[in-house]
Amino acid sequence: MIRYTIKRLLWCIPVVIGVAIVIFTFLYFTPGDPVATLLGEGYTQEQYVAKKHDMGLDRPFIVQLGDFLYRFFIKLDFGKSYMNEIEIKHDLLARIPRTLMISLIVMVLNIVIGVPLGITAAVHQGKWQDRFCILLAMATNAIPGFWFAMILILIFSLKLGWLPSHGIDNWKCYILPCISTGLMGIGGQARSTRSQMLEVIRADYVTTARSQGYSERNILYNHALPNALIPIVTGIGMRFAHALGGTIIIETLFSIPGTGLYMVTAIGQRDYPVIRSTVTLLSVYFSLVMVLVDLVYAFIDPRIKAQYENQGARRGKKVKSNA
Repeated sequence: MIRYTIKRLLWCIPVVIGVAIVIFTFLYFTPGDPVATLLGEGYTQEQYVAKKHDMGLDRPFIVQLGDFLYRFFIKLDFGKSYMNEIEIKHDLLARIPRTLMISLIVMVLNIVIGVPLGITAAVHQGKWQDRFCILLAMATNAIPGFWFAMILILIFSLKLGWLPSHGIDNWKCYILPCISTGLMGIGGQARSTRSQMLEVIRADYVTTARSQGYSERNILYNHALPNALIPIVTGIGMRFAHALGGTIIIETLFSIPGTGLYMVTAIGQRDYPVIRSTVTLLSVYFSLVMVLVDLVYAFIDPRIKAQYENQGARRGKKVKSNA
């Protein structure tokens, strides 16, 4: 299991480095001049050249890219913001917990509500439970998340005054952002769970277990569900990543000082160090989530773990034979 984990972690390295190279290249060739944005109006050419040199933007592309990769991955130095010259690392460490909190709550809502709803819809195929699941999935896919968030603000904040509409002062501030983000994923999670359960329920081994007199509950949770978990876990991991990226809109609407609002503000100000550091760091979290999903695969399906261990054993025998 340790070798399996190490292999998955090593695969994250080229993924994260690739993301860092892509986002740096994209920002480098994006139209716009952060030096002119920072200086404002009325600057002289000498001031422009001096400021550009201080910011290191007069160097060739490959030199800037190599410096960014070295500082980020080797020195763990995210640099300073162009606008306020504050260490980006300090801002991210203060903001990331809020973004992760929203994403984790959304993932828990998807698991606690979406998975049981999909299982219920599959078991009661063609009945009102199934139709409700399909209707919910269609509605959540059709409704834009930002529109639903604004409706929640209008009802529960402006009209009723029950919940705050902005900030992150207490636990109540998480309710509306998490509901508006989570509902969009609950319908999709329920639909994917339903489709996987329907496929498994029709399998021959389930029919055999039913003919042997096992109860429906036993068949559902001991035979059908374990074999449908791998695609379900994949969907949960992808929705966590989607929620992590979707906080950009939610944090902007609710004025939550997380990484999403931080990056939106940086985009408007052409604060490139903030953008590339935030995107690269989020790719690290996304890769770790995918590693966790792979580990859950091995826990759910022992064949995956056994297959990898058998490959390692065969390599060991081959090395001994060559020696």
